[in-house]
Amino acid sequence: MDLGNIEWTMQMRFAVALALGFLVGLERESMKGEQKLIFGGVRTNPIISMFGFGCAWLYHVGAVFMLPAGLMAIATLTGISYVAKIRSEKFGTTSEISALLTFIVGALAMLVDIWIAMALGIVNTILLSEKGTMESYVDRLSKVEFLATIKFLLITLIIYPVLPNQDYTQFHINPAKIWQIVIIVSTLGFAGYLLEKKFGEKVGLWLSGLLGGIVSSTAVTVSVARMARMYPERSEAALQASVIASSVTYLRVLALVWFVNPLFIPGLWFRMAALALVGAILSIRFRREDISDNQHVELTELQNPFELKPAVGFALLFVLLTIVTGFIQISFGNVGLLGLSVVVGVTDITPFILSIVHNSDGTLKILNSAIVLALLSNTVVKGIYFGVLSKKSRKETAIKYSILALCHIPFIVF
Repeated sequence: MDLGNIEWTMQMRFAVALALGFLVGLERESMKGEQKLIFGGVRTNPIISMFGFGCAWLYHVGAVFMLPAGLMAIATLTGISYVAKIRSEKFGTTSEISALLTFIVGALAMLVDIWIAMALGIVNTILLSEKGTMESYVDRLSKVEFLATIKFLLITLIIYPVLPNQDYTQFHINPAKIWQIVIIVSTLGFAGYLLEKKFGEKVGLWLSGLLGGIVSSTAVTVSVARMARMYPERSEAALQASVIASSVTYLRVLALVWFVNPLFIPGLWFRMAALALVGAILSIRFRREDISDNQHVELTELQNPFELKPAVGFALLFVLLTIVTGFIQISFGNVGLLGLSVVVGVTDITPFILSIVHNSDGTLKILNSAIVLALLSNTVVKGIYFGVLSKKSRKETAIKYSILALCHIPFIVF
C-alpha cells in the first residue's frame, strides 16, 4: 500500500497518533514487572501522544505557542520523574526520553507526512522492547573490532565530503566515486561479517560458509580447508562450507554490480543466478559425518571489512586495476582484457569486476564474459587451495569444483 496515495484526514491522523502512543504504552507497561519507577504505561503514553496531537492542532490554527509550551510541560514532568528515580538510586533516562518522543510523534502525526510519525513510533517501540537483545550484542562485540569500525566511519565522514567528484586521467579516476564503491563493498561485507560472528559458530560450518561468503569466499575456503587438514573427519562439512561460500559469491557480485552500475544487470543476472544455483546443488551433502557440525567453528581468515587497512587497500587495488584494465584494453583489445580476467582470479576479484563496470554503459558483451571468466579463474584457484590443504577430500573437491568451473564456460562463450 502506498501511504502517499491515501488521503489522511484529521480523524485518521488522530487515530494513528493514538495507536502509536498505545503501542509504546503497551511495551512500557510490560516492563513494569521487571523494573519499578517506569515513567508512563499503557494509559499515559497514549495520552501524551494525544496531547502532542492537540498542541500541534492548536499550532496549526494559530496558537503557535502551544507546541513549544506542550513540549516544555512534558519535559518538566519527565525531569521530575528522573529526579525521583535518582533519589531511589535508579538510573537511566530511557522511559523519559521515550515519553518526549511520544509527544513529538503525536505532533508529527498532525503536521507532516504520516510515515514520519509511523517510523519514529515503531522504531521507538522496537528499541524499547529489544533492550536485552541489543545489550547482548554489545557484550559479544570485540572492542578492537568496534574501534576499527568507528575509525573507518569517522575517516569516511571526514574524507568523503572533501574528495573531488571529477574524473582524472584518461582512465576516469574519480576519487569520490571510488570511495563510494569502497563504502558499498565494506558495508555489504560488514553485514555478512557480523552475521557470521553472531550465528556461524552456533549453527555449523554450512552457515559459516553461507554468511562468510558475503565477506570473502576465498577467505572462507582457506579457513575451512585448514580446519579440514587439522580435523580430517570434518572434511566433508568443510568442503560443503567452501562450495556454499563460492555460491554466495555470484549473488554478492550481482548485488555489488547493481549498486555500482545497474546497466549490467540485464545481461548478468541470469548468469550469476544460474551459477549460484549450480553451486548450491553441489554443496548438498547426502552423507552425514559422525561428528556434529554444531561444534565450535570460527573462520579465522575473515577480516572486519570496516577496518581501515583493508578498505584503503581495496581502494588502491581498485585504482590500480582500473588503470591496468584501461591500458590493456587500449593496447591489446578484448583478448588482453580476457587474459587479465584469468590472472586476477588468483586474488580478490571484486576490485577488478567493479573497475570494469563502474564507467561502462553496460552494452559491451565482452565485459560480461570478462566478469564470468574472472569468477571461473577464482573458482579454480579456490578448488586448488582446498584440494592442497585437505588431503582426505581431494577427489570430491576436484569433482565438485571442476563441475562448477565447467558451468562457467557457456556463459563466457555465449
